[in-house]
Amino acid sequence: MKGLVATVLFGLLVAPAFAQQAPPAPAIQNAPEISFDSVPFLKLTPDRNLGEVLGVAVNSRGHVVVLNHPGSAGTGPVYGESTTQIMEFDEKGNFVREIGRGVYGLAYAHSVRFDKYDNLWVVDKATMSVMKFDPQGMVLMNLGRRDEGPDEPRYRHADPPPTPVDGYFNGSTDVTWDKDDNIYVSDGYFNSEIAKFDKHGYWLKRWGAPGKGGEHANENPAHFSNPHNIGTDRAENIYVADRGNRRIQVFDTDGNFKKFIFLNVPYDKTRHPVLGNMPANRPDETRPWTICITNTTPQYLYTSDEEPGRIYKLSLPDGKILGVLGKSGRDIGQFNWVHGIACPDENTLYVADMNNWRLQKLILHPDKKFVSNK
Repeated sequence: MKGLVATVLFGLLVAPAFAQQAPPAPAIQNAPEISFDSVPFLKLTPDRNLGEVLGVAVNSRGHVVVLNHPGSAGTGPVYGESTTQIMEFDEKGNFVREIGRGVYGLAYAHSVRFDKYDNLWVVDKATMSVMKFDPQGMVLMNLGRRDEGPDEPRYRHADPPPTPVDGYFNGSTDVTWDKDDNIYVSDGYFNSEIAKFDKHGYWLKRWGAPGKGGEHANENPAHFSNPHNIGTDRAENIYVADRGNRRIQVFDTDGNFKKFIFLNVPYDKTRHPVLGNMPANRPDETRPWTICITNTTPQYLYTSDEEPGRIYKLSLPDGKILGVLGKSGRDIGQFNWVHGIACPDENTLYVADMNNWRLQKLILHPDKKFVSNK
């Protein structure tokens, strides 16, 4: 008995020495400023003013699709008032056509992506649908299901949110594919998980759950606070912009966690944000909103934050930040919430500059000395 008591006391005394410690803060990364130009592209007319631009995608012909939220589209009160317009422009910026007008699943679309077959995929946050359009603009597939009535849809805030249901979404944000054409959907705003389907649209699995990332955003992998964008590289790594947790999470195609990537290049924390009040505390890690992976060799990942409003160039698969460009603001070459990026090559970016109601085409000059535009 005495031996048992002694063993228990010893365990109590030494337990704190073996207690799990919180991970240290991620190391600050330094990266150079990349010189760039914002060049005119879209040829718009006064009857085709843009509203909030949430997404952009480029197909194999160089045609650019712009996901625009104009005024009321007049198709019914979803998310207040439905407002989604998908416009295609040619490689010179000339208007070609509108895609998907009147389609049942379009109400408050969140992202657009082209797959390797030039099919256009549209992810709608409000109707909780992921739609596949062929190159002619016909709907080939719909994942998820729009609620039957607009008065009490599931996407509205709930605490706790509704229990996820296989094959349904709740605030879906983005889509990507692997080499076998399996489909991955970041079911972002409320389910906060990743959904996986096969190429025919059959449900395979989900991973992740709502949760916080910890003091320095480097705890609790596979917990998401709005997985906002998603992308896949050639090595079959899945990159998720875990916006609310200030980190990018990397997984394999079965949902096994591999690592975190942080946007923690130093910035001026005393500068007033372009929208909102001055925050009381600004962490070193900023919030990644976007994922765009080039089809080049080697591949690069472009991502962005809302403040200080920069775009980041990362090498893959290590996730090292190679450079940064831009800052928040309203002038040309500045950004007011970059909500989507298309990166047809390493040095050409199309940027959905959401709150500035515009698309910017950026030409990067990585070998040119950066000159501040202050």
